Amino acid sequence: MRIVHIRVKVKSQRIDEFIAATVENAQSSLHEPGCARFDVIQDTEDPSRFDFIEVYRDASGHAAHRETPHYKTWAARVEDMMAEPRSRSVCRNIHPPDDAF
Repeated sequence: MRIVHIRVKVKSQRIDEFIAATVENAQSSLHEPGCARFDVIQDTEDPSRFDFIEVYRDASGHAAHRETPHYKTWAARVEDMMAEPRSRSVCRNIHPPDDAF
């Protein structure tokens, strides 16, 4: 499994617009054969901060995601909504086991 944790800070006046674009991308991503999970989480103390937990079956599933039309549309659409550059960390799965996905 390849787990990607994305951290995003959005301009406060663009939060609703960002959520709409991001949910659309997440829903489309779940139809990709290499994507096992795509969670979008909003911080309750700072509503302009979001985390994505993306779980791919392998590195090629993640690479394929970044080439999809819905990802490219999302990236272009939200670029000016960001208050700061997004950060990313790539993680390995510990629990639940890979076959649980």
